[in-house]
Amino acid sequence: MSTPDALAVVRVVLVPVIMVLARRGDSTGGALGWAAALFGVAALTDFFDGYLARRWHIESTLGAFLDTTADKLLVTGSLLALISIDRVSIWAALVIVMREFIVMALRGLVALTGGIVKPSTLGKLKAVVQFTAIGFAFIRFPDPLGPLFFDEWLMILAVIVTLASGWGYLAGFAETVRSSRSQATV
Repeated sequence: MSTPDALAVVRVVLVPVIMVLARRGDSTGGALGWAAALFGVAALTDFFDGYLARRWHIESTLGAFLDTTADKLLVTGSLLALISIDRVSIWAALVIVMREFIVMALRGLVALTGGIVKPSTLGKLKAVVQFTAIGFAFIRFPDPLGPLFFDEWLMILAVIVTLASGWGYLAGFAETVRSSRSQATV
């Protein structure tokens, strides 16, 4: 197993630990602070596994699978834990998780034809904004900014970027289907 693959596995292993700490969280921030710290470490492994795989030229199908699976588990597990302690709206989490399933399905369909769907710049931005919003939800600042807490404003931004990114993948998939149909009829 390569170092980038091992980093993705570390991310997966940290998910239940982060969830347990979040569930044990209290208003003083002890366990939630640890959950936030481990979430930050896990989010950093996402950057480093991709960076190292590209730098060392060891990109693989297994590595791509582990990376995307680890990301989805980290985001979904963290959102579920945060929902359970009333730190994230179920609707925001639903949008984020649904987008992940839809894009995963589209990637699977493209893979059946031998193609691949590369991550987009907007998709990478989505990950950064989601990670940031989730991290701040763990450590929530005590005073709201108007009607919402700072992390809730970030989560709204994460939902917007998530929808935009998902739309980009849907549009790209539709274009792939159109071009494959036109090639089939020629």
